[in-house]
Amino acid sequence: MIASDLRSGVERLGDMIAEAKRIVPFTGAGISTECGIPDFRSPGGIWTRNRPIPFDEFVASPEARDESWRRRFAMEEVFAAAKPGRGHRALASLYRAGKVPAIITQNIDNLHQASGVASDHVIELHGNTTYARCIGCGQAYPLDWVKRRFDEEGAAPNCTVCDEPVKTATISFGQTMPEDEMQRATALSQACDLFIAIGSSLVVWPAAGFPMMAKESGARLVIVNREPTEQDDIADLVIRHDIGETLGPFVGN
Repeated sequence: MIASDLRSGVERLGDMIAEAKRIVPFTGAGISTECGIPDFRSPGGIWTRNRPIPFDEFVASPEARDESWRRRFAMEEVFAAAKPGRGHRALASLYRAGKVPAIITQNIDNLHQASGVASDHVIELHGNTTYARCIGCGQAYPLDWVKRRFDEEGAAPNCTVCDEPVKTATISFGQTMPEDEMQRATALSQACDLFIAIGSSLVVWPAAGFPMMAKESGARLVIVNREPTEQDDIADLVIRHDIGETLGPFVGN
């Protein structure tokens, strides 16, 4: 059912939240746009201006690694200034109330953790851009260390432990999805009674399979997204309105 207007959609969502015992939110870039973080796929998004750098290209090409880090450094002020929005705060309220055991996210901005959700309960399918990691041994590095080395050497640094390339702790195109996170997301999707997909275009697989998995396992499915998605037809409720305005009433509940 597509909500005819924002008010009726919020009321219906409130009823579904009240009736649910185990809610699993699944968030995409749309929940963070009101926080000043641009999305990737929409018109004017990051990928309409810069071609994504696939993982195999990052590994093979020093030039690609340098360009990848230049792009990340250019975005640092945006990520550093971003604070949790109404959507993040609403989900954190439901988490504190015991309704939400964990949040599955495609986002890399760390805003769910900043809103008060424990890091262990934020399942990051696409990693996290607020720190770096060696692609070989997995050693973690703070971004300021990478920036300092990049400025000193004029090139992307390698790991001090194994000398393999260091990249943001995100999952790039062509990179293997994190096995533990995928398993946890699968278990949550199959065990919830309400699954809320928020701000995701639901076109990136395998992540886009989780709403369908929840629905097939007996959960109600809600999709909150400004644009239509390919899964609207199977949803119990679709709200095509601003995410902050939709979830704002649930902040502090």
